[in-house]
Amino acid sequence: MLILFLSLALLNSHAETRQDREFMRHELSIGWGDQLFETLIWQNPTYIVTTMPESFRETYHEDYHHNQHVWFQYQHRPNYWFSYGALIDFSHVGWTDVTRDGKGQEISRDPNRYFYNLLLMPTIRFTYVHYANFNMYFGLGFGMGINGGTETNVADKKTDIGAAASISLIGLSANYQRWFWALDLGGVYSLKDLNTVFLLSSEMIRAGLGVRF
Repeated sequence: MLILFLSLALLNSHAETRQDREFMRHELSIGWGDQLFETLIWQNPTYIVTTMPESFRETYHEDYHHNQHVWFQYQHRPNYWFSYGALIDFSHVGWTDVTRDGKGQEISRDPNRYFYNLLLMPTIRFTYVHYANFNMYFGLGFGMGINGGTETNVADKKTDIGAAASISLIGLSANYQRWFWALDLGGVYSLKDLNTVFLLSSEMIRAGLGVRF
């Protein structure tokens, strides 16, 4: 991905100059982010009980599917090195609840189990490397995380609200005229308290496509 970005920057003969960045102050972008955290935490069971009587019942979370992060971002650029805006980020994890007897045989299943995380936050960005068609930046965001789905919390509610943060330790951007490609290395975090963590170092890689106007 990094090689692709650098190649696009070097081959681009219609680069965005610093003056263009002063003129085109608005950015809209959309993209994808990984679910490494969710994939590591929520996995299919490694062990199923097979040594208990048939009357025994146990429900397992099986057939996990991780739908990755989808995000939308707006940025306003008052000058060529600083911008501010807002980020909307959505991710989803689904699974099947399978009830089995003590011999491991399936009794019933409910495939409609899931949770989601919706992040809403203002963001800021500092661009510290400037070339005509390639730049690097550092970004931060702080806001709200909404966690919901089919599960209930200790208060018997299906929706929880907590704090959320986003960090782009290294951001890369290459453009062709008004269009640009972006790659961010960092992570997103969301929690209600120290005992209720929704996301932890998720979306370590974020890639997107955007337009400036």
